[in-house]
Amino acid sequence: MSSVPQMAVARMGRGPAPGNALLTRYFYLAMSLLTAAIVVWGFSHTVEQSLFHPAVPRPLILWFHGAAFSGWVLFFILQSALVRTRNVKVHRKLGWFGAGLGTVMVPLGVTTSIVMGRFDIHRLHEDGIEAFLIIPFYDMLAFGVFLGLAIWWRRKPELHRRLIFLATCGLLDAAFGRIDFLFNNNLFFACIDLMIVAGMARDLLVERRVHRVYVAALPALAVAQCFVNVVWRSNAGWWLAIAHRILG
Repeated sequence: MSSVPQMAVARMGRGPAPGNALLTRYFYLAMSLLTAAIVVWGFSHTVEQSLFHPAVPRPLILWFHGAAFSGWVLFFILQSALVRTRNVKVHRKLGWFGAGLGTVMVPLGVTTSIVMGRFDIHRLHEDGIEAFLIIPFYDMLAFGVFLGLAIWWRRKPELHRRLIFLATCGLLDAAFGRIDFLFNNNLFFACIDLMIVAGMARDLLVERRVHRVYVAALPALAVAQCFVNVVWRSNAGWWLAIAHRILG
């Protein structure tokens, strides 16, 4: 009879399976690197013509916007690496820099979308700008909510790291949307959701359950994404009236 508990103890002492151990240690670091790769891949399709060598020079704020949002991606990689190497004290100190950067990014993102919207309408004479304005507005709202919750729960690592991951994923539609196929078929939000599903799969494999942050966040995001997508693609009159007043 004593062999049963002894076997159980022996199994517990072995620790997680090698694959699960890798997910435990490296998942968020790997996702931060994947985030950087997605940003480089997506913006490589447009950055040359839209920022570095445009036919019509872009407003200066676009450079500040690009620097701030690129800085967030680098910050996400650095913080993930610091956790992986157990430099928790440095991670916490730098966290306040990230909180400040993220807080600035919200009004900067909103302002940039307005300035660029006016530029696209009045200088480039593009169509559909007013309807599309709801997308960057939604992005900044979602990012700001997740960032605020991550700061509030900064002393609860299991909540904090997932919320930072969610906030960062929410910024990726700008990169995914640079791919014509994804943009034309409304798949950029789906790509973001797949990133979040990867986080849920990691939880299932490592902890045998999905963390409540993902359980609450993904359905809410899916509903919000569907809403803004419908408003954008249908040229909803009520939103066009609001956007027209904003863009002038």
